[in-house]
Amino acid sequence: MSTETPPSGNKTPQAIRGTQDIFEEAESFAFVVETFERLRRLYRFRRVEMPVFEKTPVFSRSLGETTDVVSKEMYSFEDRGGESLTLRPEFTAGIARAYLTNGWKQYAPVKLATHGPLFRYERPQKGRYRQFHQIDAEIIGAAEPQADVELLAFADHLLKELGIADGVTLQLNTLGDADSRDAWRAALIDYFEAHRAELSEDSQDRLQRNPLRILDSKDPRDKAFVADAPLIDEYLSGEAQEFFGAVTGGLDAAGVAWTRVPSLVRGLDYYRHTAFEFVTDRLGAQGTVLGGGRYDGLMEALGGPPTPAVGWAAGIERLAMLVGDRDADAVADAIVVAEDDAAIGDAIAAIGHLRRAGISAEMMASGSPRKRFDKAVKIGADAIVAFAVRDGEVARRIRAEDGVIARIEQALAN
Repeated sequence: MSTETPPSGNKTPQAIRGTQDIFEEAESFAFVVETFERLRRLYRFRRVEMPVFEKTPVFSRSLGETTDVVSKEMYSFEDRGGESLTLRPEFTAGIARAYLTNGWKQYAPVKLATHGPLFRYERPQKGRYRQFHQIDAEIIGAAEPQADVELLAFADHLLKELGIADGVTLQLNTLGDADSRDAWRAALIDYFEAHRAELSEDSQDRLQRNPLRILDSKDPRDKAFVADAPLIDEYLSGEAQEFFGAVTGGLDAAGVAWTRVPSLVRGLDYYRHTAFEFVTDRLGAQGTVLGGGRYDGLMEALGGPPTPAVGWAAGIERLAMLVGDRDADAVADAIVVAEDDAAIGDAIAAIGHLRRAGISAEMMASGSPRKRFDKAVKIGADAIVAFAVRDGEVARRIRAEDGVIARIEQALAN
């Protein structure tokens, strides 16, 4: 055997850091998507498909030039026409752009849902990749708190259908209307300015342009001051209080459990009213499995008219991790055995009938003809449909319980 090293040009390329080849986890991944698709139809959300890349301003204007996503994490490039394009780092901005440019206002209020890959250049860690996948649900054009309730009921129902609701908590807060938020923002700046020298470097940088982000800082230097920071409740207008009360009352009526977390914020100015996260301690420090909020100011940031909207997104990889292993190697409902090579045509025809009838089936037609049936028995399918040549004719026999035999025979007859 030759031991020569192959030329460097023949070296197998490796996967890009932060990407993944989904194989063993693929059934869990698919289960998340299938459950989401089933429920979005149940809740009457329309399916949309969005481009994987957009003009860079779609994201830089919606996410903010100074955010980490825009300044550090976006995959942006110049195309051959000299225009700056960006692989989508999230769904909402692209959906908002589509709503404005495609005239979807005529359908408002419109409920939209999608899923697919997103891209961010960040440090890979458990459940977080540079190419990752999300499910996403949005309601655009609905200013009523009932839209927030419906989205949260959808999310809560999804987690229950996935079997992962235990140990997951809905954390809820209000950011108030624009006036409430502006007053709170000014109070936070005054408060944190008095402690500027003792804050972390990130929080010092955020103090004037994004003070709400200090409230969810994980730096121990900031936490000492966050506890005594002004609360949004002190600045809520009567209208904002009524809105939040309608949301919490609706959740109670819908049977959705929630916990108020006053420190839960969204740093971008276009967020209003409801902010929420479903969190768990089963994923380590990065415990959010689904999050979102009301973003009534986003359309204006993209040059459109004032348009109320609310939405959420969830990482499919993280949900799949919580779901755990799904049996990718589950035994088929039926195994079709060609005990004689001359019967392979009949076996192929039979397996087609079974599959069209919704019966999962595999065929065994290789190896020793005498051992094929015994191998099928060892696999343990609910039914075995065997074809063999007897007296010059292809004969069929079915091994299964009586109720299963009737279903198999009916499928084969059609």
